[in-house]
Amino acid sequence: MAETGRIASVKRTTNETSVSVAVNIDGTGSAKISTGVGFFDHMLDQLSRHSLIDMEIEVKGDLHIDDHHTVEDTGIALGQAISKALGDRRGIARYASLDLVMDETMTKAGVDLSGRPFLVWNVAFSAPKIGTFDTELVREFFQAFAQNAGITLHVLNHYGANNHHIAETCFKAVARTLRTATEIDPRQQGRVPSTKGTLV
Repeated sequence: MAETGRIASVKRTTNETSVSVAVNIDGTGSAKISTGVGFFDHMLDQLSRHSLIDMEIEVKGDLHIDDHHTVEDTGIALGQAISKALGDRRGIARYASLDLVMDETMTKAGVDLSGRPFLVWNVAFSAPKIGTFDTELVREFFQAFAQNAGITLHVLNHYGANNHHIAETCFKAVARTLRTATEIDPRQQGRVPSTKGTLV
């Protein structure tokens, strides 16, 4: 990944996982994802593609136990990389909110790149798994991501019947709000978008 612009990389190694993440906020949505969890790879690819944030993510985790550590630690490292790439968040739009539809499903995401981590999660799944993937891990990812990115994130599923679609609209809606909130606002003239003068 080119060493220019709003870019960052993070490596995280524990007894449970080894995670390597690189991001470019001002990318084109190019993704190179390998976590060992197929459905999760698909969701991360959506997150990259629709946020236009380039992401390179490689994870080796204790999948012989389950997917939990891999998913959570990816959220931690990706959140840290996004926060690092944003720096002091000078000049960004900061806020975004969006209702996103996919077939029978509609999900809202709202984000404030505030430096204050918080997750509001109002999403219910009707089955414990999508294929072999635990649906509860969707929330675990976004909790870890929001906490480590330093963002306030609200996700609300209005309705939906297909659990794959519900999960996918969560990732796509968050992606689209990240795209808008991380964009440079030319009217900010390089200012931090807060009357406090800081977001970190």
